[in-house]
Formats: sequence, C-alpha cells, structure tokens
Amino acid sequence: MRLDALLDALPTHNQPTRRAVGTAGPDPVVRGLVYESRAVSPGDVFFALRGSEVDGHDYLAGALSLGAAAVVVEELPADLDLGAACAVVVPDSRRALAPMSARFFGEPSRELALIGVTGTNGKTSTTYLAESILAANGSAVGLVGTVEVRYRDVRQRAVNTTPESLDLQATLRAMRTKGVDTAVMEVSSHGLEEGRVDGCRFRVAAFTNLTQDHLDYHGDMDRYRESKLALMHDHLVPDGTAVVNVDDPSGAAFVAAARDNGARVLRVSRRSDGDAEVRLLSADVGIERTRARVALPGGDLDLTLPLIGDFNVENLLVALGIASALGITPEVIARGVAECPQVPGRIECVTGSSAPRVFVDYAHTPDAVEKLLATLRPLCAGRLIAVFGCGGDRDRAKRPLMAEAVARHADRIVATSDNPRTEDPERILEDVCQGLTGLSRVTPDALDTERSYACIVDRREAIDAAIAIAAPDDTVVIAGKGHEDYQIIGRERLPFCDRDEAVRALRARGARIDREAEGEPTESRV
Repeated sequence: MRLDALLDALPTHNQPTRRAVGTAGPDPVVRGLVYESRAVSPGDVFFALRGSEVDGHDYLAGALSLGAAAVVVEELPADLDLGAACAVVVPDSRRALAPMSARFFGEPSRELALIGVTGTNGKTSTTYLAESILAANGSAVGLVGTVEVRYRDVRQRAVNTTPESLDLQATLRAMRTKGVDTAVMEVSSHGLEEGRVDGCRFRVAAFTNLTQDHLDYHGDMDRYRESKLALMHDHLVPDGTAVVNVDDPSGAAFVAAARDNGARVLRVSRRSDGDAEVRLLSADVGIERTRARVALPGGDLDLTLPLIGDFNVENLLVALGIASALGITPEVIARGVAECPQVPGRIECVTGSSAPRVFVDYAHTPDAVEKLLATLRPLCAGRLIAVFGCGGDRDRAKRPLMAEAVARHADRIVATSDNPRTEDPERILEDVCQGLTGLSRVTPDALDTERSYACIVDRREAIDAAIAIAAPDDTVVIAGKGHEDYQIIGRERLPFCDRDEAVRALRARGARIDREAEGEPTESRV
C-alpha cells in the first residue's frame, strides 16, 4: 500500500499541513505502521505520539535509522535528516493513526458485528454477559476489554481497557482472519477522547452509567460525559442500535445523541412500571446466584444469573438490550445468561472450610464501592470487613467519597494502598481518612474494635489483618484492584494479586481452600 492511499483516510479536520520529501520521493510503499520507534522495520511508517510521559517526537532519528519510509508528526525538527524517508505533518498524530490503521488493515470493523459498551462501571461484566449470550447463539465471538483480549484460541493480557488504535485494528483484522463474526468491546472515555476507536463502526453501542471517575484527565463531569457521548454520535452506524440505561441521570443525553445520529434506541430500566423496552420485573439476589424476571420486546423471561450483586442486575439488563438489538431469541438469551463465566475480579469469591467468605472486586469509584457493599451487606451472616485504597496520581476528590461509601456499610475497615504510583501513600491515606471522620482510628493490633478503621500502607499486611480478625461467618471485601495482578509503586509494576493474597492469608489461618475457589494461577487467569 502506498502512503497517499493511507493519507486519503484522514478526516478533513486532520489533513496534512506540510510534507517534507526525502530522496525516495513523496509516496513510498508502506509495509507496516508502528508507534514504538524500537519496533520500526524498513518500509514502516512511524507515528510520533505524545504521551503523558514520553513524546514520540524525541525518537524520530532512531526510527529513521531503522529504515522508516515515512514519519507522521505534529512538528518537524528543522535539523532532522530525513534521508530517503518523507515526513507528514498533521494537527494530531494520534488521531491520524486511527483512520490510517483502519485503512491499512482493510476496515475490519465493517466485516464484523461490532458491539461497544461504555460507562463508568459495569463495562467488563456487561461484555462478558453479552459474549456468553452471543456464543450460545452460535456466533464466533471476540472480546476486547479491561481484563483481556480473546478470540478463538487467542488470549492476550490487556494493557488498556481500549487498546491503541493500531493495536485495535490489527486485533479486529486478526479476529476476522480466524473466522470471528462478532466482537464485543469495552470503550473507555480515554479511548474515545484520544480517538483510539476512530475508524470503528459499531452496530450496537451500549451505555451502563456515569459516575465520578477520571476527573484528573477530563477535568469535570460535563467533559467526561461528552467524551462518552461520542460513541453514540460519532461511531454508531446510523442504522445501528443504542442500548441505554435510562435510570442513570445521563441516560437521556445518550438517548438524544443516538437519535440525532438516526439510530434505533432500546431503553433498559429497573422500573417495572416504566415504558422502557427492557425492564426488570423482579430480582432475587443471593450469595451464589441471582434470579430475575425481565420484560423484553418479545415477552417476559425468567433468568438465572450465576453472578451475584445487585449491580449485576443492571449489567444484565444492558446485556439483554444488546441481545434484543441483535434479534436473539429469549430461549437462547436464557441459556447464555445461565452459562456466563465468573468475571475475573468482579465480586469474585474466595472461600474455604471454616473460614470467612472473601470477595475480590475491582470497585474503585464511589458509586461502584457503594453498590458493592450495599449488595453484600444484607447477605452477610456476620460482620462486613472492608479493605480498600485509592490510586495515586489520579482524581483526589473521589478519595473521601469512596471512604464515606465504605463507612456507610462496613463494620471494620482497613484503608491501604491501591496503586500509589509516584504519590506518597501516606498522603493518599490522609485524603481517604477525610471520609472516615465518624469512625475511630485505631492501630492495626486494635482493629477488632466497634466502628473502627486502621491505616496500613502495605496492601499485603492490610489483607492479612482483615482476614485475621474475621470470624467464620464474617465477609471480607478486598476492593479496588480486582483482576489486576500487579501493584504500581513509584514507576515499578510489581507482581501482586488480591485473590492470591487472600488465598495465602486464609491458608495462614488454617483454612482449606475449595478447589474451585482456588482457581488457576494468575498468569493463566488473565
């Protein structure tokens, strides 16, 4: 493929403003696209992307020395020796990467039934449910999300919820090569804001909810909402379907955006007396499964969901909306829901004989923590003990709000580190403690005191302390990291898995872990 053919894919607002030509001419043959300078091979186009820590423009000389046929940049250093290569200057190199990647790989999203799920919470569980229903319907399904990318015999650890556009387009093409006909993906606000899904055309776009998160990146809730609305008004095909949780205060905005785009809308709601196309009629949330009766466009349906949590009822409704949008029959929907696997790190249970029940969950926003603990509170035979932390170098405003949510439901609390990154863990805990002012702060050895909390910076020690004081009928919740098998301290990513630490702590107190609860080693799980 020639460079000019790729540049033709650029939208009008990101057209080249300048082209510098090397000795090989202005329109070289392109053999590949890369954004990592060390991965350049002769004939590749190198895209200089600006990141939060690294600027690809600093590595142009290295890319050229490895044989790049062209470089796509936002500014061209005057002293850069292009040699045989050419340079294309664009307003936004990351935004250029997406449509050029889609063109290079032959627009793979047009060959798939592509389903996108956006929202603050629930994206992963919703995509797992949708995947299970689609598989029950006989589809060859691919999944792209926070935990992993998987299709056919391929399983790859996820780096971002929504991959960089080049990686995403390469994955979609690989899916088609392997015979995948339907793909379900989580679409993050970062992915939308940075144009990672530009070039993707979604047949179904779904919205779960919008609550406070990522304000360190977006600035305020209005801009956060606008970034997510782009899925409906920019990327949903006009004859596609939007599935919207209209119980959420932002639901009306997503309905309006989809209708402005000419798309069909399926509304989902917990209100049995409402007029949404998908409605919850009743639900019985148990400690092992959830039973629900729902109203679908084709009639009422009884379901058994092998996932617990009241919030999973909302995720279920969105997944049912997706299935209804694709015309899947009620019988197949019921079978797919019943066969949905445990979602890694989403209210995942670890238990053993004569031991407390331990749940590991990814909840890391005030709303997610509130819903998690509110669900488990009435299911606890004994006390509810919570371990949680807040990430460093991220939205500080949500830290006391998360703590307030924990304080409303938990009997004992251990505040600890999540991924502190480059921020002082003690300072993070100071912010957290602002939301725990109604409780008594105690030392770790006095944690088993009525309405108390302790601060333990070391997350392993915090998990040990919580499980050590738990009676057999107590419930311990370890929130914040879920499926993650690492902890970021400083700039290092160190091995750490909440689930594995819970198993170790339970064994230390003499518990025999159920084989099913013990699971596979972390590496093969994620």
